[in-house]
Amino acid sequence: MAADSVHNTPQARDGDLPCYRAEDLTQGGVQARIVLDEQVYTLRITRAGKLILTK
Repeated sequence: MAADSVHNTPQARDGDLPCYRAEDLTQGGVQARIVLDEQVYTLRITRAGKLILTK
């Protein structure tokens, strides 16, 4: 996603879907934890710049 297509707010320019930068979620690192219904998932940015979400 190009930097100019992401606002400073979590709202996407094109609609009502939230839009977050992966680098913001990982706070500049390569991993973040995401919790859904008491289940913890790990979001990881690979060296190739891809995203992996695991339980």
